[in-house]
Amino acid sequence: MRLSALPAAALVLATLAAGAAPATADAPAGPVLPVDLEAGKGRHHNTATVLYERVDGAVNSVRIKSVSITSGELDCAWVAWNDPHGTDGWSNLTTEPSCNGTGLGEHPDIIIKAPAGHPLKVRLAADHLGSDVVHKDIQKL
Repeated sequence: MRLSALPAAALVLATLAAGAAPATADAPAGPVLPVDLEAGKGRHHNTATVLYERVDGAVNSVRIKSVSITSGELDCAWVAWNDPHGTDGWSNLTTEPSCNGTGLGEHPDIIIKAPAGHPLKVRLAADHLGSDVVHKDIQKL
């Protein structure tokens, strides 16, 4: 089952408006760092990995290189970042969720940034289809 997703152009516009910017070649690359996320157990076990690098010379900015998600057998899972301009404080890093045990991999290659003092975080959130039960894991970048 596939949930409807925003068209790619709308996602890019929403992401740009939310404080993320397309990556540019003039920012020297730092080491690529992984963040592993895990939420739920058994058939509701969801995992994700975010690969990112710090942006040299920029305060509180990272370039998101890739996001991979494997949802639980009975769940849909998203990865988001704690966007200080987001309506609920979070903005998705992928164009669609991973659902029903499938894997999803995307390479957004965007720079996310926040004001000094606002720690950048990523969140794996997974919900049971047809239910309000949600599993979450949050890690700092």
